[in-house]
Amino acid sequence: MKAYVFPGQGAQFSGMGKELYENEQAKALFEKANEIIGFRISDIMFSGSDEELKETKVTQPAIFLHSVILAKTLGADFQPDMVAGHSLGEFSALVAANALSFEDGLKLVITRANAMQKACEAQPSTMAAILGLANEVVEEICNGIDEVVVAANYNCPGQIVISGSIEGVDIACQQLTAAGAKRALKLNVGGAFHSPLMEPARLELQEAIENVSIMPPVCPIYQNVDPVANTDPQKIKENLITQLTGAVKWTQTVEQMIADGADQFVEVGPGNVLQGLVKKVSREVQTSSATTTA
Repeated sequence: MKAYVFPGQGAQFSGMGKELYENEQAKALFEKANEIIGFRISDIMFSGSDEELKETKVTQPAIFLHSVILAKTLGADFQPDMVAGHSLGEFSALVAANALSFEDGLKLVITRANAMQKACEAQPSTMAAILGLANEVVEEICNGIDEVVVAANYNCPGQIVISGSIEGVDIACQQLTAAGAKRALKLNVGGAFHSPLMEPARLELQEAIENVSIMPPVCPIYQNVDPVANTDPQKIKENLITQLTGAVKWTQTVEQMIADGADQFVEVGPGNVLQGLVKKVSREVQTSSATTTA
């Protein structure tokens, strides 16, 4: 069975999606996106600097557009048995699986990016990657700290990202290193994504999500906060709303997809980070990148 997976923030690069623009369907979607966003995001994607691509108003929509437009140009070749997306990628997965319209998906991603930016500015916060410790150890140490700090991204076995206040993350990094972590590496991010500190952003995004129409997807989606096969539009909405303050259970998602029969994982969008994470869960499955021709 074939699982299509969609990357999240950090996958952007200058030149992303440029080859897609030769395809007439893709060109029309890029131009529609430029219109919705109010500036030519396609120009920044194709030839912008790394700095320009890192801007909040650009990064999330750019990754979403690259992933979704690539999926749309696959045509009859896009036959998913299941889909999932890492954080932001969940919105790409929903549009690719026809649960959400292109326009609504893009507008939600823009709202999400802006809301997250505001939450980051309201309270300085950060994240750190913890390597080489069991999930339970990371969770237990974070729970024992009298600051906001939580396990935020379960990326693959032995790699968890924690998220919270700057002080909370600093204390956790010291304690996790003392507990035997191979590395505790603070990340160059603007805030504490997937932690309680994103609550103001969650509330803003909740209103937008509740006002869009979500259809049953063409195949089950495995969502970040509840990584089981799901096709129920109401449950999809609830999981999307919880996502900003909930953990990205990527390891558990991949494990469940494999348990449900997935033996091929196709990454749709910029980069190949998810293929690497999938391989760390299981060496047995096939991984590849989606490609299209003009």
